[in-house]
Amino acid sequence: MSNEMKRLTAPRSWPVKRKSNAWITKPSPGAHAIEDSIPVNVVLRDLLQVCNTASEVRSAIHEKSVLVDGKVVTSLKQGVGLMDVVSIPKTNTAYRMVMDRRGKLQLVKVSEAKASWKLCRIENKTTVPGGKTQLNLHDGRNILVEKDGYKTGDVLKVEVPSQKILDHYSLDKGSVALITSGSHVGETAVVEEYLVTRLNAENLVKFKDGTSTVKSNVFIIGAKAPEIELPEEAAI
Repeated sequence: MSNEMKRLTAPRSWPVKRKSNAWITKPSPGAHAIEDSIPVNVVLRDLLQVCNTASEVRSAIHEKSVLVDGKVVTSLKQGVGLMDVVSIPKTNTAYRMVMDRRGKLQLVKVSEAKASWKLCRIENKTTVPGGKTQLNLHDGRNILVEKDGYKTGDVLKVEVPSQKILDHYSLDKGSVALITSGSHVGETAVVEEYLVTRLNAENLVKFKDGTSTVKSNVFIIGAKAPEIELPEEAAI
């Protein structure tokens, strides 16, 4: 597998100019897939424009001036994915990575209080020795819990970097969801019904506006109202 990437072949979810330069930084393997994450170099230089060159990004990383989910970034190739929080302590600014209605990953500025937590979707669960349950989340992190009151598709409000669970949002009727892929990508909708399909077909989620999508495209962002700001709202 190549360690290089041309701008023209960069994932469609990256909101970058395709013809300004020939090459662009490729994310290193990590918690998020390449299609679902943007390297720190591109985040600071192209999206936030707080650095002009990769050399400046390296200097910021060397000075431990960039955090992702409360942890110091050590590589300019580190991927920043959906719901990750990028913090720059020297300027007292923080941003959350979300999906807009064009299917592009976008950074939305958040307050210091909201930068201390993120939303994580439960992808699967396993029982570990000792009877505890391990929750495997969409961003690669794992959390052990004594009591298992969670289902796959539910979303946890997690304090970072401590991983303390602050709240829990179920994939139930009335919950607010962000659509992360498909023809309604970037839109928010209220869950009406969760349908378990037969055979190998993926389960469906129906919404109050009459639309529906598969479970993997649904990211719950609140019980009654969104807990996060979205790009379209931040622009108003």
